[in-house]
Amino acid sequence: MASPKPSSSSSSLMESLLGLLRIRVKRGINLAVRDVRTSDPYVVVKMGKQKLKTRVIRKDVNPEWNEDLTLSISDPNLPVKLTVYDHDTFSKDDKMGDAEFDVKAFVEALKMNLEGLPGGTIVTRVPPSRQNCLAEESCVTWTDGRVVQDMCLRLRNVECGEVELQLHWIDLPGCKGL
Repeated sequence: MASPKPSSSSSSLMESLLGLLRIRVKRGINLAVRDVRTSDPYVVVKMGKQKLKTRVIRKDVNPEWNEDLTLSISDPNLPVKLTVYDHDTFSKDDKMGDAEFDVKAFVEALKMNLEGLPGGTIVTRVPPSRQNCLAEESCVTWTDGRVVQDMCLRLRNVECGEVELQLHWIDLPGCKGL
């Protein structure tokens, strides 16, 4: 009798996985009002089949989440989609705008040999454009021995609101890496 083959799905996942993208959802700025004079916002981040969300901040259109969400990255060409919702207890949560961003410039910076650069060195700049949701120029920097990208996203499909994020990378042992 033949012995069962080990599952190849987990090993092939590790081979295709480049690493983890840690997204710090810092805060919302001037988010839309969806309840009486305020909102109860939370953020949902999606990439491919992955979906993560922050906690709900009650009655605040300028919420401070400072919450880390971690995505597994296999394909850096996939956009990261972000949607802000207003939590409602008795009805469907209201959408408060959405945005998306690319991680390509960030991943390219990760591939560079940056060891020895002074902290705070700007590696690359991503200007705001019609193709991205950046409210202002986003800089990829070498900070504390790692690549970091701060960004402020202008929400679409809503009257107002921005979300501030910070990206950094986590290398995994056994992964393909960059």
